Amino acid sequence: MHKLKVAVIGVGHLGKEHARVFAELPGVELVGVVDALNKQAEEIARRYNTQWYVNYQDVIDKVSAVSIAVPTKSHYAIAKDFLTHGVHVLVEKPMTGTVSEAKELISLSKKKGLVLQAGYIERFNPVIVAIKKISSNPRFIECHRLSPFTFRSADIGVVLDLMIHDIDIILNMTGSKVKKIDAVGVNVIADKEDIANARIQFQNGCVANITASRVSIQPMRKVRLFSEDSYISIDYQKKEGLIYKKSPKLTLSALNISEMDVSTIADLKSHVFGDLLKVEHIKMDDYEPLKKELESFVTCVLENKEPEVSGEEGLKAIEVANDILQEIERNLAHSRAQCMED
Repeated sequence: MHKLKVAVIGVGHLGKEHARVFAELPGVELVGVVDALNKQAEEIARRYNTQWYVNYQDVIDKVSAVSIAVPTKSHYAIAKDFLTHGVHVLVEKPMTGTVSEAKELISLSKKKGLVLQAGYIERFNPVIVAIKKISSNPRFIECHRLSPFTFRSADIGVVLDLMIHDIDIILNMTGSKVKKIDAVGVNVIADKEDIANARIQFQNGCVANITASRVSIQPMRKVRLFSEDSYISIDYQKKEGLIYKKSPKLTLSALNISEMDVSTIADLKSHVFGDLLKVEHIKMDDYEPLKKELESFVTCVLENKEPEVSGEEGLKAIEVANDILQEIERNLAHSRAQCMED
């Protein structure tokens, strides 16, 4: 059986996991790993019985597909090189640092007939996959993605580092264009924003409130979706999803409170939430999201399919992220001007 020849470019915190998964996948040959730190490359290569390289150009003619997990500032140049040489590409989020770079990679991949997949691992999270099967039509979405400072991804701020995951998920869930964005951000440790909040209004009426921080004491990965007849709570870390479904009887007029045999507010609460609000655990499969993501990439390459998270979808997330960054800068400039006036 012919195996797909793959290399991983950048085997740091995330890239080393890409190497591990590729080494385990049937139908895939991990031809090599590449990292500017030769000791890191050598260690990972030895661990997964493959070759190591310091320069990614040394593997261009040896592979059919690559996974790029280097700092964001290098995504565009490396991805462009591989696409130019006819190699399929998965590039970690954010796909590029700018909109124009993303558009160029998309154009090049189309011209060459190659797969260009953006690495948004949360799309393959079993919780999100399960939620997509539920037609919730959210009207309000709230996201919290908080982490301690890791000193990784220092070349970008928290919007492109963490918040962009939730931007991608929300764009996919709403299926609507953005109408308006309000955003604020604060630098704490790095020279770019470490904490940010964005309020996004969509043309279909949905509103999303997103908070991201990389200077928090405790990590948090939660999403809440509110629709007319249900409320969904998602915890990425626990791989848990709860759905609260409202009965048609759950209205003040339908309840006929005056006729109820309830003597206290506590009794009323017990009646309403015990009988008329149903809480269910959302059923989901148990698997590793990264493995599912890389399996999907391999399948798209072998079967010439459109990826789950295409280059175009990677671009949409970058466009919204850039709009958020511009709004943060606008608010900071306004704040500075106000301070000068005072």
